[in-house]
Order: sequence, then structure tokens, then C-alpha cells
Amino acid sequence: MNPSGKRPSKKYLVLLVISLYNIKDIKEKGEMNMSFIETIKQRAKQDIKTIVLPEGNDIRTIEAAKIALEEGYANIILIGKQEEITKIANEHNFDISKAKIINPVDSENYEDFVQAFYELRKNKGITIEKAKELIKDETYFGMMMVKQGLADGLVSGAVHSTADTLRPALQILKTAPGTKLVSAFFLMVVPNCEYGEDGAFVFSDSGLNEYPDADSLSEIAIASSKSFEQLVGKESKVAMLSYSTYGSANSPLTEKVVEATKILKEKMPDLVCDGELQLDAAIIPEIAARKAPGSPVAGKANTLIFPDLDAGNIGYKLVQRLAKAEAYGPLCQGIAKPVNDLSRGCSSEDIAGVIAITAVQAQE
Repeated sequence: MNPSGKRPSKKYLVLLVISLYNIKDIKEKGEMNMSFIETIKQRAKQDIKTIVLPEGNDIRTIEAAKIALEEGYANIILIGKQEEITKIANEHNFDISKAKIINPVDSENYEDFVQAFYELRKNKGITIEKAKELIKDETYFGMMMVKQGLADGLVSGAVHSTADTLRPALQILKTAPGTKLVSAFFLMVVPNCEYGEDGAFVFSDSGLNEYPDADSLSEIAIASSKSFEQLVGKESKVAMLSYSTYGSANSPLTEKVVEATKILKEKMPDLVCDGELQLDAAIIPEIAARKAPGSPVAGKANTLIFPDLDAGNIGYKLVQRLAKAEAYGPLCQGIAKPVNDLSRGCSSEDIAGVIAITAVQAQE
């Protein structure tokens, strides 16, 4: 009934249906147009996790903490001296009042962490004195927080090298069960792109393993397919990349990729994968039809496995700079708990995005 108490007219009902349809259409279009990282942030909000940021006195890290807290998709722990972090935040009007700030040497957990780290590493020659020194380091302390369940994941690398991030991760958290190899990937989101999964790709290994052999490439591919499906929520289609497609060239370089593809298919017979494929054959349907007819992947690939670190690192930077793609990473796979590295050229928005990704990884 309308407010007058009379039965609504047919015209009124038609207009109401049209209005409801338009609202639904606008909502659906809005969801479709939501950026990838906004989707990740929404997923992170469904089960809030605590992420530790060891580089607490870096201005980009502080701003990223502000973004995460303001948008409400993660709890944040900043490692560093309270007065230094607060001073930087106040100077730039960053509200980080909801963040926990911990100075390792002042922490009530310091002695427990020292003892726990010593027990972990004493068979590797670590003394209690060395353990005391290392746990004063922000990254080591942060890793111990994750190890002891006081945080769910860690993001670092805006200031530190990849080695400085991964060394304590492997010493403290170690590799995930059943994992042979830790590797690193970039999650690439290319704007206005018809290829991949609406422009979303995993590029791997683009940050860690320099010259993987055939078996290592197969392990990288397996981990990358899982990472793609976890973060993008769609089936991965793995292309083992080379400068050759289906034997169009032959050399030790192409033979490595051919062998890696064979090993991959033996290990994961149900995985949608193929190789060796050139990049254009992997992602462009018209070229795939000519170069690799009948391939289950060619023209549809969304998970790109590069033959070595040179190719992977150059590839992601080309796409990031020339196609103006969002590049999140290097994200780590194969560590027992979520730990992600950053490029030292990253922005605060990049760090905020990786915090959200790490939180989603921690939900698993």
C-alpha cells in the first residue's frame, strides 16, 4: 500500500520494479569496478588479523599503518622506539593511535624470545649472547612475534634487503610442511587489460631464485598456482615461459623449460598448465591459435613462470612502468607463516596493499 492507504497503481509498481532493477545493476557494476586491492581489503575485514611491521620508523610504513587502521582491515604492530615513531606520525598528522608500538629491548617478551630463539638455533652454533643481540633487531623480534602467535604475519623490505627479511624468516619460521623451495612472486594488476584474469596475473619467480633448475621451476609453478587461486579466487592457468613455443627453438635454455613442464605435469596432473610458451602465445588468444593450437593454457594464462630471475624481474618492472600496473610484492610462498617482502622503491600505498594481502594469506 502507498501512504494514502490505496492499492498502488500498475504504473507505480512498474516504476518500483525498474528502480529496484537499476539499484541492483548499479550495485553489481560497482562491485565489478572495485579494484583488486579493494576486494582484498574487503576480504581482510572478514577476519581481522594482526600484522607486524618491523620498519616502524620509516615514514612510508607509518603511513601504511595509518591506512590499514583507518580502513579497518588489519591490526598493526610497529616495531621501533615509541618516541621516534610517534614524532614522525605527529609531524605528518598520521593517526596511528590504534597501533601497538614495541621496542624490542623494552618488551616484556624480550627474554622469552631470546631463550626461544636460542633453543631453535643452538644446534646451528648460536650462543645465548648472540641470541640476545639478534632479538634486539626489529625483524628478528617481529618474526618471533609471528612464531609465538602474537602476530599473524609480517611485512618488511621498504628499508631492508630481501636477504635481511628472509634470513630470519627461514631461521625462525622455517618452510611450510611439504615445501621444497621458498620463492617470491609479484601479483600484477594491469588496468584496462583483457588478458589474464581481467588483468590480474602472478609473475614468478620475480624476486628470489636466480637460476632455478627444471625441478625448482616445477616447484615454483605449483606454489604460484596456489597463490593465484588463494588471492584472486579463480582457477590458475600456468604458462611455463620461454623464448620458444613448442620447439620453435632449441637450446639448453628451452630444454630446461620443456623438462620443467614435464615434471610439473607428473607432479600435478590435474593442474591446468603448459609449456614451453612464448609470452604472446601464453596470453593472446589469436597468437595462441597459430603457435599452440589445442593448448589448455595458451591464450588464457594468468600464472606466468619465468625461466630465471633476470626474466622475471625485468618482466614485472616493464609491465609496472609501461602498462602502469599495480605490482604487489615480492610476496613470499613456501614459508610456514605469511611473510612478505617489499621493493625498496615502494610507496605507502604499496605497503598498505601488501598488509591486506598478508592478512588474507593469514586467514588460510
